[in-house]
Amino acid sequence: MIETFRPLLNAAKDLDLADPAAAQRELSRRFDPASPAAAELGRELVRLLEEGKIANRGALPVRFGRVAKAGPETAEFSIDVVHMNGPGPRHRHPRGEVNYCIALDGRPTFDGHPPGWVVEPVDSTHVPTVAGGTMLIVYLLPKGEIEFLQ
Repeated sequence: MIETFRPLLNAAKDLDLADPAAAQRELSRRFDPASPAAAELGRELVRLLEEGKIANRGALPVRFGRVAKAGPETAEFSIDVVHMNGPGPRHRHPRGEVNYCIALDGRPTFDGHPPGWVVEPVDSTHVPTVAGGTMLIVYLLPKGEIEFLQ
């Protein structure tokens, strides 16, 4: 299943996350969320969700699941997928976080951002929140590092 995520891994590979806005622009250049390839990826991710192969743990507002641990095959990113329509758990990104967000219904935003790429910089903390609808979010963690907080 990792090959499904290859376009996202390739886009995020060797990306500097220090400047989130610049990183988001570069990600959109490397893999445009408005492209036919992105539409195809979105359809495949929805199919996997409907088949219970991704984001298959927990309950809304946050259903989640790990696709792969960080390693050479994943460009040293872990791959996780969440199905969200509300707030998630507060956490810290020791090495940053790259999110690819797909709208499922409504006019959802992720932390105020529309569907597409969202980058959290190194050593950032947030309560991830989807508002205005439902999203499917693929998040890539450099070296798989995340710290859940109280």
